[in-house]
Amino acid sequence: MSQPHPLQKRLIDEVIDREGGYVDHPADRGGPTRYGITQATARRHGYRGPMSQLPHHVAAEIYAGDYWHSLQLDVIVDLHEPLAESLFDYGIHSGPSSAGEDLQRVLNVLNRTEHDWDDLVVDGMVGPATLGAIEDLFGERGRRGLKVLTWGVESLRGAYLIGIAEDRESQEAFTFGWLDRVRLLGGRDAHG
Repeated sequence: MSQPHPLQKRLIDEVIDREGGYVDHPADRGGPTRYGITQATARRHGYRGPMSQLPHHVAAEIYAGDYWHSLQLDVIVDLHEPLAESLFDYGIHSGPSSAGEDLQRVLNVLNRTEHDWDDLVVDGMVGPATLGAIEDLFGERGRRGLKVLTWGVESLRGAYLIGIAEDRESQEAFTFGWLDRVRLLGGRDAHG
């Protein structure tokens, strides 16, 4: 088995540190969590013990499989680390499918009416066509194109988070932190 990319390891360690230990916030629709892993996700991965005892290594394996590999970030990280970081965090927070869909949506509006690459099916599945479009964008626009792509994804993510709070007032307890998280990620790319 190959070693994980250093960014993958760093991001997983950071999210586990940031999410902390066991939490069961009454307004959190995910229910009880440990290291940010919901009980439903832990159960889907075969963990049957109490959430307060979820082992660190199990959380790390879940983050790698469900949120890093599912979005093909091993490939994307070599093209543009800030995009990989943004998609990883988005996938953790709102689901990898949402991150993949917004990536595809932005790529579709950056292709100059299919002049640079064909429109993608917006299905949230990051596969060869999506990866090819990212490579084509880089070929057409260089590093600046990847920065714009990252900013576009983060913009849609911000709008999505505001929509959650507008639809469910109880989620306003988290909105400031959510938006600050997106802002911080965007600031990393501005200098990268």
